[in-house]
Amino acid sequence: MNVLEKIHGGYVHNRRVRVLIRKLSALLPDRGRILDVGCGDGLLASLLQQDKPNTSITGIDVMVRPATHIPVELFDGRSIPFADASFDAVIFVDVLHHTDAPMILLREAARVARKAVVIKDHTKNGIAADTTLRFMDRIGNRRYNVPLPHNYWSRQRWLDAFEELNLRMDIWTSDLGLYPFPLDYFFGRSLHFISRLTLRDHKAAPADRPA
Repeated sequence: MNVLEKIHGGYVHNRRVRVLIRKLSALLPDRGRILDVGCGDGLLASLLQQDKPNTSITGIDVMVRPATHIPVELFDGRSIPFADASFDAVIFVDVLHHTDAPMILLREAARVARKAVVIKDHTKNGIAADTTLRFMDRIGNRRYNVPLPHNYWSRQRWLDAFEELNLRMDIWTSDLGLYPFPLDYFFGRSLHFISRLTLRDHKAAPADRPA
């Protein structure tokens, strides 16, 4: 681990987790089942579950680490291994830009979610956005051997994807404050967003369907 990675781990990571817990918790249901796609070691999901004790959070990832904070199942990165409408909400936290097929995963999330899909990711908008995002990704993920395809979308590309998948955007916020000053001036800006999407065509869970 180099110096920059140590600074990121000790100075940035803990603040980022605290901020994300607060922001995500406000957008998720207070009870029910939640699926965390690309959950890593499950720490963020575990803290979310503590904040919302009436929820049950399951994680899936393409790599299951030896020790995780929540139950994590292996999946292929494309097909979510659960039935339609299995979860009240699905979350992606800095995951979709790590795949070469984000539309496939978004479509799968819309399939297995009953109520909402919540996304934290990046937007490639603004001066030197691509360069800055690549630098942040390298510092934050290289030591975990996470794939880095740098598949960053502009805000308009995200909006087009939501429309194509018939997902209604309820909330979009880019004022996250993930980094302490003055780092937020360089690495915050409009490069990050959180959005909550709801399904325009509500699907009943299997237990709700008439026999």
